[in-house]
Amino acid sequence: MKEQLDKALDILRSGGVILHRPDTIWGLSCDATSPEAVQKIDAIKARETGKSYIILVDSDAMMERYVEAVPEVAYDLIDAAVDPLTIIYPHGKGLASGVCAEDGSIGIRIVQDPLTRQLVQRLKHPIISTSANISGQGSPQHLDEIASSIKESVEGIIERNDRPAQSKASAIIKLALNGEVQIIRS
Repeated sequence: MKEQLDKALDILRSGGVILHRPDTIWGLSCDATSPEAVQKIDAIKARETGKSYIILVDSDAMMERYVEAVPEVAYDLIDAAVDPLTIIYPHGKGLASGVCAEDGSIGIRIVQDPLTRQLVQRLKHPIISTSANISGQGSPQHLDEIASSIKESVEGIIERNDRPAQSKASAIIKLALNGEVQIIRS
């Protein structure tokens, strides 16, 4: 696993895209601060511009570097979450163009999977987490369900057998600066 992690880290540092399964479903990831890498994911997914991405961070401290203001309720939600939880914050910062939504908001998840967390820690930047599919199509649950065009477009694939496949994406909650909570996906 160390060899795969080292290779994935080299790919991310050089602006490449990897295919892996973090703490949810199979996805594509790149350095969320690299405009070129984000454009690669847009092209792989045939994604229209203006759609935002979720980013994965390793800690509260990293999250705070990419959000202008974190409402206090966010920490309570993160601490209470049993399953993977993505929180949409009003204003992201320090990320590549195309990562934040048109209104400036950003979806962030503190990744729980140890391998992905280590990847983010060693990269020292957040990574994009987006489903490994063409935009608008269903999310694949298993590696063999991922389109060959996607597999051929990435620079690396992290294959793992150390845990069962996750069949659902993270829950998504949107927070306003005043602490108002809106459930987007449960």
